[in-house]
Amino acid sequence: MSLQKQIMEELKMAMKSKDALALQALRAVKSAFLLAKTETGAGDDLTEDQEMKIIQKQVKQRKDSAAIFIDQGRQDLADPELAEIAVLEKFLPEALSEDAIEKVVLDTIAKTGAAGMKDMGKVMGMVSKQLAGQADGKTISGIVRKNLV
Repeated sequence: MSLQKQIMEELKMAMKSKDALALQALRAVKSAFLLAKTETGAGDDLTEDQEMKIIQKQVKQRKDSAAIFIDQGRQDLADPELAEIAVLEKFLPEALSEDAIEKVVLDTIAKTGAAGMKDMGKVMGMVSKQLAGQADGKTISGIVRKNLV
């Protein structure tokens, strides 16, 4: 079943159970899917990769918002964002640990022969493609920087 269909099923269940938080998160993703479909040059259907990227973007937006709210001492505003993240993460593949990400980064560095920060873009591109949906770019970037000294 495609992610869009799964989200529609979850949306129906959230409506029936009157779960306002899940409903809000799922409607935002549904809206993002519709916007992506209507973009100029977009096809009729989204690929699974495009769907995954949209959900990752939604999760990242909520994480950023929650971090800002927490920094400003507004836990009351951060809590709904964190709850929406939990709803959306059900549709993403299991996140890898930092050790597993570091192993992939080290393997990629060895394969490409990357020697310094000038090769960071090449390593980041390959690792990001390999770990799509399993790790966020910020974590990957930090590990690549640490290993490309």
